[in-house]
Amino acid sequence: MQANIPTTDKPRIVIVGGGFAGLKLARELAKSPVQIVLIDKNNFHQFQPLFYQVATAGLEPSSILFPLRKVFQSHKNIHIRVTELLEIEPDKNRIQTDLGPISYDELVIAVGASTNFFGMKNVQKYSRPMKSVNEALSLRNTILENYEKALTAKTETEQVALMNIAVVGGGPTGVEVSGTLAEMRDRILPKDYPELNFQKMNIYLIEASSQLLNGMSEESSRKSQAYLRKLGVNVLLGTLVTDYDGNTITTKDGTKIPSKTLVWAAGIMGNPVNGLPQEAFFRGGRLRTDGFHKVEGTENIYAVGDISYMEADKNYPNGHPQVAQVAIQQAENLGKNLKNKLKHRVPRSFMYKDLGSMATVGKNLAVVDLPFVKFQGFMAWLVWMFVHLMSIVGVKNRLLIFVNWAWNYVTYDQSLRLIIRSNTKEEPKKSNLTPPKPTPIIDEDIEEDIEPHYEIVEDMEEESLTGI
Repeated sequence: MQANIPTTDKPRIVIVGGGFAGLKLARELAKSPVQIVLIDKNNFHQFQPLFYQVATAGLEPSSILFPLRKVFQSHKNIHIRVTELLEIEPDKNRIQTDLGPISYDELVIAVGASTNFFGMKNVQKYSRPMKSVNEALSLRNTILENYEKALTAKTETEQVALMNIAVVGGGPTGVEVSGTLAEMRDRILPKDYPELNFQKMNIYLIEASSQLLNGMSEESSRKSQAYLRKLGVNVLLGTLVTDYDGNTITTKDGTKIPSKTLVWAAGIMGNPVNGLPQEAFFRGGRLRTDGFHKVEGTENIYAVGDISYMEADKNYPNGHPQVAQVAIQQAENLGKNLKNKLKHRVPRSFMYKDLGSMATVGKNLAVVDLPFVKFQGFMAWLVWMFVHLMSIVGVKNRLLIFVNWAWNYVTYDQSLRLIIRSNTKEEPKKSNLTPPKPTPIIDEDIEEDIEPHYEIVEDMEEESLTGI
């Protein structure tokens, strides 16, 4: 196969990944005298902060997706290819993809991150992550299918396990999905399944550290915990999950929790990238970059977003949090630097400006931390909704989400509780190239220190003040 990229005498910038960083960078460079090749395994941009609402039947998947080609319809210098990165060949200035080789003058890696299961094979096999719209839909199917099965369960023990839901990870995703599930249990599911006794249903939020929302203020952490307990969520702090067999969750202290639905929101790691020098990799699969986003050990390869690890910012000596606002600001800075390079100007080093963070717990319940003020409750909930709504790509998507939110607010009843299965199985892709090597493993001393505290990584993944 061939990528069929038109030849040009302009510098070619290849951007791998159409997430927040990749999309922002392509937009930043769209009017520059360059050729841009944007590749992604999907033909759409995904708004990750609202995956949990798709998983809990609050929003249609299409309302948080936007076609990449529609974004760039008026820019003839941008070429989009739906494919996956297989390998980088720095010495040849090209990448290998499913569509064949693509050469570049500048390469930007913005592949984002995936779920980190910390080496727990059973958890990876049986739990439900939520890092893509497909995974969110799979979780929705699992929840609804389990309630269908609960209707015909042979024993009460089996029925309770089918009804119980556990969420691992006390960051914004874990808090938000737990609160939403609690509201579904109290307001919606009893109407759909009147034969089931939902007083038997337990929702567990399991966090390995001593508090929720570690990346936010202590006040927000305490308030979110109080909100969740008011909603009837069993918040288990200082509890480390060690195993899950699809039926029972096992914690480090030996506690057994029956549940056939485990939502894993406890950590992320960079998506694998093959072909770069060993010194380019950092813990969690991230790529080491200098203050100008250049990957260590390379000359014309850059990394932005969740995959990037930068120590140069004096305010974040341990690297920036893996949140979308960092990705957007990094992409904006890199875009300006690449334009300055065309004009032979001095590049500008990156300095992250933290605009704040927020999380919603339920109807009229949210927490917001701004650099100058912190507040909770109804006003925080309104701010959360406004910021997220304005961050969605596309006017039509904003309207759809607003209508869904307004309807849900008035009726407490979504109409999207559909079990949608695929009837076909995708054939495994074949390639004559060596598959990407696993992300380098961190040394034993570091791993021993980090694994018991995987919740810290999770807290860095979530959305910032701008809702993304």
